[in-house]
Amino acid sequence: MALLLKGAPVAQALMAQTAERAAALTARGVTPKLAILRVGERPADISYEKGAMKRCAEAGVAVRQVTLPAWCTQGQLMAAAEALGEFPSVHGILMMRPLPVALEEEPARRAIPPAKDVDGITDGSLAGVFTGSGEGFAPCTAQAVVELLKYYDIPLTGAHAVVAGRSLVVGRPAAMLLMAQGATVTLCHSATRDLAAQTRQGDIAVAAVGKMGFFGQEHFAPGAAVVDAGIHADPDTGKLRGDVRFDEAEPAVAAITPVPGGLGAVTTAVLVRHVVEAAEKAAKGTIAS
Repeated sequence: MALLLKGAPVAQALMAQTAERAAALTARGVTPKLAILRVGERPADISYEKGAMKRCAEAGVAVRQVTLPAWCTQGQLMAAAEALGEFPSVHGILMMRPLPVALEEEPARRAIPPAKDVDGITDGSLAGVFTGSGEGFAPCTAQAVVELLKYYDIPLTGAHAVVAGRSLVVGRPAAMLLMAQGATVTLCHSATRDLAAQTRQGDIAVAAVGKMGFFGQEHFAPGAAVVDAGIHADPDTGKLRGDVRFDEAEPAVAAITPVPGGLGAVTTAVLVRHVVEAAEKAAKGTIAS
């Protein structure tokens, strides 16, 4: 039986550290604040927003909600993003995506200052991930992959990590973050020829192609640690499932994340930590030590 890489204890450890840092800021007169910008009423967005707000409350981080109707104009979206960027009391901005099809995401992303981009969606934040400069913030789910593996003492230095997925949300930044931890990384995707032959080589396999049940037992080596970054509502049962066929893969690998109960909790904990880090950076030099 594989070791279950559950997200709850990882999130609890991160939140305990984050709450201490937030309390230290509050004692110095700075309350970390996250602004959540949502367009429309997508159930997935609302669910993630509620989870983020709960995590913020646990850590003593304030939240400002800005909700626009699904039929809002590009100008209204831009104005909202720009206004949040200018508020000194707002330290982090989370813009829910994907946006409605009538809206352009690229200019909206550019309207968010990189210093407040706590979900790693701006070019400045991503540049920091890919150059290793430490500037900005990594995408939360990609960072959560590393945090989870480190918590469970999965060796990263010298390990071969295979990341299946090339999005800028998980796949590509996760590959860079794992490389920064000393792993040798193979980055592939759903169109890679003989993908299973690639993923079977990994001591660590990150499944992030965004396709429900895409990966089975044949994709993983017997001793692999598997991180499932997918989350989908099964149209037949309504239950949440990942990119990995868990029941099939779990008996055949050394460690695996469940879905639900895996990476999601860590992702929101990373988000809150990023907000506190942004507040610390903003406060540096403006308040007495």
